[in-house]
Amino acid sequence: MFGRIVIVLLVAVFLWAVLARDSGAGAKPRFHIVRTGETLWSIAAERYGGDPREGVWKLQARNALVGSTIVPGQRLVIP
Repeated sequence: MFGRIVIVLLVAVFLWAVLARDSGAGAKPRFHIVRTGETLWSIAAERYGGDPREGVWKLQARNALVGSTIVPGQRLVIP
């Protein structure tokens, strides 16, 4: 009896893993085009409330930035 329950559960988990799909209901990404004189800090301060450090970290992580260097015209994804 226990073996049948385990088999049914394994089949159910397998089917769920195979059939589950993204619904596409996520928000569309927002972008920011860097202007002359802007820094990650100034963008984070403008976009996020409170301490801009967390915003800088989010921007770096989302845009795969190694440092804090950005250039005018660069397109950043806003998390």
